[in-house]
Amino acid sequence: MTRAILRNKFYLYLTEFFAGMSVMAVELGASRLLAPYFSSSQIVWTIIIGTIMIAMALGNIYGGRSADRDPNPDRLYRRIVVASVWIALIPVVGKYLILGISALLIFSVNANYLIWAAFGACMLIFVFPLFLLGTVTPSLAKYTMENLEENARIVGKLGAANTVGSIIGTFVPTFVTIPAVGTSVTFLIFAGILLALALIYFISSRVKSTTTVVGIVLFLLSSVLGYRSNFAFWKNNLLYEGESVYNYLQVEETDDSIILSTNVLFGVQSILRKDARLTGMYYDYAMAAPLMAGAEEKLADRQNFDLLILGMGTGTYGSQCMRYFPAMHIEGVEIDEKITRLAHTYFEMPEDLSVCTYDGRAYLNAVTTQYDVIMVDAYQDITIPFQMSSAEFFNLVREHLKENGVMVVNMNMRGGREGNINQYLSDTIASVFPEIWTIDVPDSTNRELFASCMAGMPEMLARNTALCADAELRGLMERIRESLVPYEAGDYLMTDDRAPVELLGMRIIDELIRDEVAWYRQFYEEYGIEGILGSL
Repeated sequence: MTRAILRNKFYLYLTEFFAGMSVMAVELGASRLLAPYFSSSQIVWTIIIGTIMIAMALGNIYGGRSADRDPNPDRLYRRIVVASVWIALIPVVGKYLILGISALLIFSVNANYLIWAAFGACMLIFVFPLFLLGTVTPSLAKYTMENLEENARIVGKLGAANTVGSIIGTFVPTFVTIPAVGTSVTFLIFAGILLALALIYFISSRVKSTTTVVGIVLFLLSSVLGYRSNFAFWKNNLLYEGESVYNYLQVEETDDSIILSTNVLFGVQSILRKDARLTGMYYDYAMAAPLMAGAEEKLADRQNFDLLILGMGTGTYGSQCMRYFPAMHIEGVEIDEKITRLAHTYFEMPEDLSVCTYDGRAYLNAVTTQYDVIMVDAYQDITIPFQMSSAEFFNLVREHLKENGVMVVNMNMRGGREGNINQYLSDTIASVFPEIWTIDVPDSTNRELFASCMAGMPEMLARNTALCADAELRGLMERIRESLVPYEAGDYLMTDDRAPVELLGMRIIDELIRDEVAWYRQFYEEYGIEGILGSL
């Protein structure tokens, strides 16, 4: 059956183009939908790509068989309507499905929890609409080929249209729609394109389609309900929620603090205490690094003291250093420019605190400056950049330290079995720096590691602590001095060629989750799901 709109083949190629574009847009949207809950690690990307490839393969098979059995293009465009509606509904129900799957798996999965939860979410949310879009190419091949002499040329044109659409569908969400209007609206934009494509077909063909009418109604409802779809929908004290090229961002206000998080389920990335006191978190413990490098003595003698922070965030550590060491020169590097803007808007980061929008390692490669202290604070939950965890990176840090300079690293996933991520990081650092001391931050999963080519860091800390004018800081530094532990290096090593940070981080996350939900598991085993619901 041939409709008038399809006779010159242009509309068929246009369909292929927009189908390819939408598949890539949904894939990128999937990564942003999942990232606030499961991180944006290579493992999560592998799951997304794998499940989408499964959907597309099954769609190709079904689409070919369906077109051979009944070569009616009405069926294809009805499938496109269904796919568009499903995609439009993702902002409305996707977050609830993710949390529902996560809650169910907590009680049934003992290992690789995040892998199974992310896989389950991808299968439930994304496989079906992409399966339907996978039927487009074989169906169009059926409609466009009129004889065997031109079949290769036709398939080539369809493939080219799909590829060009995929290219555009890769760049537009990443650099335009997601930063500008967010993930939810991005889903709605591409769902609307698909729906409009099908609508034009049915109107031009004068075909009455109940599916299209229902699809328009559901799309409009989704546009209203999903337009402001918060990832952390249970929170009502958010000052800001939005997205950048790199992160989902939320700024939350409590009675005593303002907090930045780049995910929903794990961690705090930056904090501002309203009373201008120490935070009680790892930032305070990292304040020992300047004192280990002789900050009080050097600043008292009017010597230059330079601090570099790789992973500036909204400037918690930098602002604290400025407060307690006002003559110190501080530079920050933060890859996400939007976080820096939030720092000035919500976190009172001083305008004269220099922040460069760049990757931390790339920054070290670009400058020749040497520093008294380099703070490495670029690790977020499971998202640890491998290029900032290798021996080559720590060698680069060492080259940028002055004589007797100190590197402090915030490692945020303490604990775990033999061969955990912190052992790998610490052993890798020990292959570069001869002197390493660590301290665990109470009531958290953070561990601070201090590394230097200088012997006697604890003694230097004690000497400079005695010079501190602030009693609160002096008391904390004295406790840190008493709790420092020398690190005994092992044989675990990460290099640029081999740094399995995602898998190592996943193990720790599994253990942390298992510990957190142990009580609920036991309660569930005794009283069942009714008991759990009744206790909430």
